[in-house]
Amino acid sequence: MVVFSYESEVVTSIPPAKMFKACILDGDKLIPKVVPQAFKSVEYIEGNGEPGSIKKVTFGEGSQFNYVKLKIEALDKENFVYSYSIIEGDALMNTLEKITYETKLEPSAAGGSICKTTSKYYNIGDLQLKEEEIKAGKEKASGMFKAIEAYLLANPEAY
Repeated sequence: MVVFSYESEVVTSIPPAKMFKACILDGDKLIPKVVPQAFKSVEYIEGNGEPGSIKKVTFGEGSQFNYVKLKIEALDKENFVYSYSIIEGDALMNTLEKITYETKLEPSAAGGSICKTTSKYYNIGDLQLKEEEIKAGKEKASGMFKAIEAYLLANPEAY
């Protein structure tokens, strides 16, 4: 098995606590509302959002994928850290055993936050994931993050 790791950073003018609450703690409701083409629905299969919970995310129209199931690995509300693994679904493209993500929001010097994400792709056997596929996923995630930032800027009373 080959593990490919990828790190990214996105800067926002929204403080970490507010962005974490909107993106992570309330993301299951907010993302389908703000970016319906990304997520059509999110439902819990096991648990209620705490570590160990499993949820099914159904993608919106226009997505190349239908759904994924993910397992919440860690949720640190004080330090704004969230990690989960995609454990099932067509986004694994029959080439990946799983994908893990760890997201951490840190304060930026300008008063907003820096969102740092580490993604790890666990290949099945010697099958290789293409760089373009990873880049496309990163761009979609960044687009969702920016859409939530725009929503929060347009609705300062939210969260």
